[in-house]
Amino acid sequence: MIKRILQINNELDGSIFLFGARQTGKTTALLIQFPNAIYIDLLDTDIKNRYMRRPAILYELLQDKPEQTLVIIDEIAEVPELLNEVHRLIVRCNHIFILCGSSARKLKRKGRNTLGGRALPVYMYPLVSAEIPDFDIDHAVCYGMVPSHYLAKNPSRRLAAYIDIYLKEEIKEEALVRNLSVFQRFLEVAALTDGEIVNNNNIAQDCGISAVTVSAYFDILVDTLIGYRIPAFRKVMKRRLVQAPKFYYFDIGVANHLLHRKDMVRGSADYGHAFEHLVIQELYAWLHYTHSEEELFYWRTYTGLEVDAVIGDARVAIEIKSVEEVMNKHLKGLKAFGEEYPQSRRIIVSLDMFNRRMGEIECVYVLDFFKRLWSEGV
Repeated sequence: MIKRILQINNELDGSIFLFGARQTGKTTALLIQFPNAIYIDLLDTDIKNRYMRRPAILYELLQDKPEQTLVIIDEIAEVPELLNEVHRLIVRCNHIFILCGSSARKLKRKGRNTLGGRALPVYMYPLVSAEIPDFDIDHAVCYGMVPSHYLAKNPSRRLAAYIDIYLKEEIKEEALVRNLSVFQRFLEVAALTDGEIVNNNNIAQDCGISAVTVSAYFDILVDTLIGYRIPAFRKVMKRRLVQAPKFYYFDIGVANHLLHRKDMVRGSADYGHAFEHLVIQELYAWLHYTHSEEELFYWRTYTGLEVDAVIGDARVAIEIKSVEEVMNKHLKGLKAFGEEYPQSRRIIVSLDMFNRRMGEIECVYVLDFFKRLWSEGV
C-alpha cells in the first residue's frame, strides 16, 4: 500500500474542498485515512438521483449527529445543490465536510454556493517519487505518475482509456465545448507545446479555431485540473525577458499518450522533454504539499537563454537536463541567470550520478535531488 504525502487530516482546520484530477487517488486516500467518517458517494447513480430530487435529505440525515461529525461527499460537483445543505450543516451543526471533486469548473458556475470561505481548497497530485519505495525514473518518464498508470501492467491501455473518460465525462457530458473533435485536436496540439511557451495564435492556426477559443480551451484544461500554467519570471535586471506562460499537462503520461510517445530511451529528444516535465511535476507538487508561499516560474531571455525552473524571488534556479554527463555547455542558462541574480542558488538536475560543484553551480543526480527535495526542501 502506498502512503501518500498528503495526509488530509493535517489539512482539516474546518471543512475542505479536496480537488485533484481523475484517478490521482483521492477516494482511496479518503477511505484509508478516514474509515469511520460518514461517506456519501455521488457516483452511485441511485444515491445521486435521490439527492438531486431532494437535496434537503442531507440536512435531515445529519442534523442530529454530534458536533464536528466528519462527512465525506465524493464528487460533490455531481449534485452542487447539496452545497446549500452543507452550508446549513456547517453553520448550525458545526459539522466538518470533505467535499471531493475532479473539477472546480462546475462549482464556479453562477449561483453556486461555494460556502463563503468556510471550506478551503486542498489539492491532490499524481504520485511523487517519495511515495514509491522502488521508484523507477525511466518508467515514470514513459508512463507518468497517476497511480493506476504507474502501477499498471499495461499502462498504455490505461492512458488511452483515461483520455476517453476525460473527454466523455468532463467535456462532452458537461457540454463545455461545441465540437468535441476540434477539442480532441486541441488536446494533441497542446501536447506538442507541453513545457513550451504558449502561443495561442500558432495553436489556433493548427486547430482551425480562433485564438480566443484556444485561450478558453486552455482555461478548461486548468479548471478541470488536466493542466496548469507556469508563469514567466518577470523581475527584469538587465536582459529583456519573455513574458508569456508555459503550459504543462498535470501528468507526463497524459502528454506522452497524446503525442504517441512510447518506449522512450535515454539520449533521445523525446526522453529529454519528458524528463524535464517529470521534474517540473515533482517541484509543482512539492511546493503545494508543503504550502510554500513561493511560486514556480521559468526564466527566458529574448536571446534564447533559459532556466527551466525558478523558485520564489530568484532564490533558486534549476536547469533540467537528461544527460548522463554534465558539461559546461549545459550551464549557459544558469550562468546567465547568475549574472542577473548573483544571490541565487543554482542547480542542474540530470542523470549524471556524480554530484559535484562546477563553479557556483551544483550538479545533482535526479534521484538524489528528489530525495533531498522531500526530506529537506530546496
